[in-house]
Amino acid sequence: MELMNIDENVLQALDFFIQNQPPRINVVKYAFPFVVGSGNAYHTGTILFADQAAVFADESNFRSLIQAYAPVIEKDLITQALIISASGEKDSVWEIELAKEHGLRTTLLTCHADSSAAKIADQVIAYQTIAEPYTYNTATYLGMILSATEESPADIKRFIQTMRLPENFGQYAAYAFVLPDRFGNICPMLDIKKSELFGPYLSLRAFPEGHARHAKFVIPSETELVIGIGTDTAHFGHPDHRLNIEIPADAGFGFILALTYFITGKIQASKPPYFKDHIEAYCHDYGPKAYGKTDSFDVIVPRN
Repeated sequence: MELMNIDENVLQALDFFIQNQPPRINVVKYAFPFVVGSGNAYHTGTILFADQAAVFADESNFRSLIQAYAPVIEKDLITQALIISASGEKDSVWEIELAKEHGLRTTLLTCHADSSAAKIADQVIAYQTIAEPYTYNTATYLGMILSATEESPADIKRFIQTMRLPENFGQYAAYAFVLPDRFGNICPMLDIKKSELFGPYLSLRAFPEGHARHAKFVIPSETELVIGIGTDTAHFGHPDHRLNIEIPADAGFGFILALTYFITGKIQASKPPYFKDHIEAYCHDYGPKAYGKTDSFDVIVPRN
């Protein structure tokens, strides 16, 4: 399978979910859980539980947090842990083991129902996905988000395909998203995409509107395009280099994720192929070695 840019990945993911509805998840039944994930799995967790109480943890702080909350667990105020992992491997395995050691009931959200973590979790919610380049995880986490928000992937695709970017869109050396505050949990997901797709070669920033006001645009530049998604960018960046995109009043997290990933893919398509030039070496060499593994990662993660 040829490596695609992430805008193409978004459209393929939406087409898939138009035909294959994700399983529904009612997060309300998970009262005050630990929600654990790595990278964008962590941020997906903050989106799923954006409107209710939860303790969010990742691979770096879960051990310390579960120890800190041990008195709360002993009083049965926290009884569940929800682990999010696309692969159901890597850190998710020990995270489930640790949660069970503390007497928590574990639920795994994953795209691999036969994974190592799935074999030990108390409950598994398995999602279908499509073949995607390693690290993209577009369908992976979009499916999980749609399973909670119940947005229409057809409506999202229709909006994206009718949106028009300016002709000089690809000429910038830097881009900055400004999102409505209620969608602030998308911003760190875009920051991760910046590292994965562009590394040190291009600036891609993302802020909720409230953070954007807090000295993020002290230095306006003609080389940075400020992209407002349903926000007013009148005071951010250079006045001649702003793009405002109006969004539907009922837009949800799935809509914002798909839209911003799609725009990021258009940025990717306009630049040298940084990701495509390096992802194979990463998957076969220094990526797995960082986990102490000798087996390679799949450059194209197959459809499950």
